[in-house]
Amino acid sequence: MDAATVAGYFKDKSILITGSTGFLGKIFVEKILRIQPDVKKIFLLVRAADTSSAEQRVLNEVIGNELFGPLRENYGSNFYSFMKEKISPLAGDIINENLGLESLEILKLSKEIDIIVNGAATTNFYERYDVSLASNVLGAKYVCKFAKKCANLKMFLHISTAFVSGEQEGLLLEKVFQIGETLKEGCHLDIAAELQLVESVKAELTHSTNARQFGWPNTYVFTKAMGEMLVGHFGRELPVVIIRPSIVSSIYHDPLPGWIEGTRTIDSIISAYAKQTIPHFIGAGHVILDVIPGDMVVNAMLVAMAVHWSERGQVIIHVTSSQQNPLSTSTMLDLMYRYFTANPQTMGKNGKVVKTKRLNITNKTGFRAYMFLKYKLPLEVLHLVNPLLGGYFSQYYNKSIRSYRYFVLLAKLYMPYAFFNACFNGTNLARLQTATTQDQSKEACVLNFDPKSIDWEYYLYNSHIPGVMKYAHKKK
Repeated sequence: MDAATVAGYFKDKSILITGSTGFLGKIFVEKILRIQPDVKKIFLLVRAADTSSAEQRVLNEVIGNELFGPLRENYGSNFYSFMKEKISPLAGDIINENLGLESLEILKLSKEIDIIVNGAATTNFYERYDVSLASNVLGAKYVCKFAKKCANLKMFLHISTAFVSGEQEGLLLEKVFQIGETLKEGCHLDIAAELQLVESVKAELTHSTNARQFGWPNTYVFTKAMGEMLVGHFGRELPVVIIRPSIVSSIYHDPLPGWIEGTRTIDSIISAYAKQTIPHFIGAGHVILDVIPGDMVVNAMLVAMAVHWSERGQVIIHVTSSQQNPLSTSTMLDLMYRYFTANPQTMGKNGKVVKTKRLNITNKTGFRAYMFLKYKLPLEVLHLVNPLLGGYFSQYYNKSIRSYRYFVLLAKLYMPYAFFNACFNGTNLARLQTATTQDQSKEACVLNFDPKSIDWEYYLYNSHIPGVMKYAHKKK
């Protein structure tokens, strides 16, 4: 199966996409339009007050994005007319029954949709519990219920995360979650009870308490696991593929190498290190950072849909790199040091470039000791002394306490991955590669998703780190 064959599956087909304004969503929309301009229609469900607002949002956040530059150049003056012909924005929301659409609109869509790609989610690790449940759990349920109304549905693809595995160790299989299953022995997860609980207490419920109770490290991966359970339950009779990417990074090959939007897990560290404001952090050099470029995730999605087209049942696919092409924390840190030594980003008060220093990493105990001596103890002293000096050090105190809270939050976010001692099994991803062996033999092929083809040193130094600086860091 080559790229042309895969693209052929989408010819004259109508696709409903949720989450199109997100990072992977944009890459997916652009890729479909580039490899298969004869797609019938792409419906983009976005949160908006009405159709006009939805159209404006899609124009500003999706097709107006620089990611669509090659397509814009290719179509020239016909670009917007082509987009209008192929893309149909819908004002709705997955957290509502019937996706927030009118009954007649749902009826019309159910007769037309061939493919559903559910990528909408809140990815904030420490989002309020009720917000995460609505988007990542109820949303999955409502999209599934709509999918069951689609008479011509050939594929339902749901985007999850490999880290629904929590903090387990060893080789993690591409295993389906059963309703009620938890990562903590002796526990049973009642999703209906969780939803009912949130309705009664709303924001008063702490975001991470329930996740930890059932064995997950944060609200994001906990609710994504529950979302998978509901997709499996409500989508039993559907052709379902669940894609579990690991840490999604910038584009590797096309259409815009290094393009990224927002700061992903490792990018927060890169961004802070660029400013030389993070001299010490938590971690271990031998730990594998399971990173996968965004375009490879989308390429795997497209091939997975073609390979499992119309197959009733549920397939889990890890789109990860740790098993086939591991990237160590020490390699990442070394490349960061080399890049910012050659391309310093910070200027001192004297106008001179601030020399790049290596980022020291240590275990949890060492990090807590460093934070106590560097920040907490001086802050406690300053808190007592400052009023006696008429608030002379107030500005310095406020700046220091902001830095302290930022590093504590960053460490809390990064902790599950800083000591992650597992490897994601890639059996089903390997099967996709086998199905496209001839096409995958060329590294620069249009649908490459082979982790082994990634040259980490070249990619991180020449694409990803510069991309974080150009797109994510400056925007942030």
